[in-house]
Amino acid sequence: MDLCEYLNLTPEVADALATGKPVVALESTIISHGMPYPENVQTALEVERIVRENGAVPATVAIIGGRLRAGLAPEEIDYLGKRGREVAKVSRRDLPVIVARGEDGATTVAATMIIAAHAGIEVFATGGLGGVHRGAEKTMDISADLEELAATPVLVVCAGAKAILDLGLTLEYLETKGVPVLGYGTDELPAFYSRESGFGVDCRVDAPAEVARIFRTKRRLGLAGGMLVGNPIPEEYAMDKAAIDAAIDAAIAEADAQGIHGKDTTPFLLAKVAEITGGDSLASNIRLVYNNVALGARVAAELAKL
Repeated sequence: MDLCEYLNLTPEVADALATGKPVVALESTIISHGMPYPENVQTALEVERIVRENGAVPATVAIIGGRLRAGLAPEEIDYLGKRGREVAKVSRRDLPVIVARGEDGATTVAATMIIAAHAGIEVFATGGLGGVHRGAEKTMDISADLEELAATPVLVVCAGAKAILDLGLTLEYLETKGVPVLGYGTDELPAFYSRESGFGVDCRVDAPAEVARIFRTKRRLGLAGGMLVGNPIPEEYAMDKAAIDAAIDAAIAEADAQGIHGKDTTPFLLAKVAEITGGDSLASNIRLVYNNVALGARVAAELAKL
């Protein structure tokens, strides 16, 4: 059966797609699992405002009552924010269960890409990408986000992979899968809270129009899968790399001690890092998301011209 029979678009998103206007997909995990209420809702609404300010239509993606949603009303965003972690965190493997049961779900990068692709949305802006976790040679803990990038034709704008990951192995995995990794104004993969990681990207790009041309060319060549654009956190909000690395090491040690694993790992580590840094990492997280959605909207606007 066609997955699209389970999909609902808001009138604004449906009209934009039908008339060739730029649309940017946004994930909902950051609403239900990323920060407390009401800051989560305020951030989500501000993200949508920034997308519009930069010339595109926002499409926040989630699952509500078993329906895949591309575009949410403000009251629906508030609903997800209030329910918080009661809402299931949904990746590819969880989609059939949540939909069949008629439940609510906050979509990860992978699930957001799937729903965006079925809706016909080519650009998705988020905070950070999931990837290969540290110690994956023993745990095999590799985010489904990477497989989705290899398979689903969506351009993802992010502040690089989350700094809690093994960034070198994450890049190796993406290379193996043939996913182009571009650095926006940088030759390095951004490290989420930090602008540098020490790991090079496939190429540097310096304008939204160039990003759009590369992605359109990829599609026209018939190459499967998506593309990753690493957009460094603005310098004024970047955190000291040594300080954030120390906080991450402490968070990982505590996660190991408590036996945290699987889909609980990332939210636990991000929350623990925020606690250790006195909330500085959360503030940086919000600012990098704002920066990414602005770039995503500009890239989507350029794609609409091609």
